[in-house]
Amino acid sequence: MHPFDTGISVQLNSDNTFNVDISPHWSINQVPNGGYLMAILANAMMRVSDKKSSPIITANFMAKCHPGEAFVSVEKIASSKQFERFHAILFQDGEEKIRALGTFSKESIECVFDRYEDTPPEIAPPEECFQLPVLPDFTLLERVDMRLDPCCAGWMTGTLVEKSEHKGWIRFREDRPYDILSILLMADAFPPPVFASQGMVAWVPTIELSVNIRNMPQSKWLKCIFRTRFITCGLLEEDGQVWDETGSLVAVSRQIAQYRNNS
Repeated sequence: MHPFDTGISVQLNSDNTFNVDISPHWSINQVPNGGYLMAILANAMMRVSDKKSSPIITANFMAKCHPGEAFVSVEKIASSKQFERFHAILFQDGEEKIRALGTFSKESIECVFDRYEDTPPEIAPPEECFQLPVLPDFTLLERVDMRLDPCCAGWMTGTLVEKSEHKGWIRFREDRPYDILSILLMADAFPPPVFASQGMVAWVPTIELSVNIRNMPQSKWLKCIFRTRFITCGLLEEDGQVWDETGSLVAVSRQIAQYRNNS
């Protein structure tokens, strides 16, 4: 079994809750990655949903999780011919940590209209990009190969730019086919784009993250761009796009996070 599948596995109980074991292998600075945690919640919802495709997953992060035992409760809140909607809550140490809403659709939706008013970002080839190094306590980078375009990687050596933007490539280090759950991880794996303009001077914890999956990738490398345009009273947004190498849009995301001084 691939390490990601092991890390997001859920065990169904008789009362429609799920036991989970949050892995230490998908963390940034010892804190489990938000997209990884969303994948656990989405996995639980998909276990009880008759519809398995094209979800919109939105999660509110209310308290920090840590590796170890937790459980997830799932409730169906609406159903129609096309969609099923679920509410899921992750509890750890007797405390509600994450609350998520998931919208799932049937896999045979007829695609009647496609229109792109944007194009994939221009990014240097992976071999010319800066590969994020594997560092202690950053175990996520042991599992994913992430590479930043040189134009936005200068903050790691003290060179900042005007625009809060990260763009680059990502894939699993150990090959695994993409699916809904792995795309949730990839959509939240990049460092905050505000680092490109401000450096690592702040902690940027996620408050809310929404990921809308549009297509399954047809390539191993995913092409990503994330932007922040406004920081107001300690809050910022991060808008993301994930593409595959064929030019197909894989997912769009919107994250609201805090911008908190490290000191």
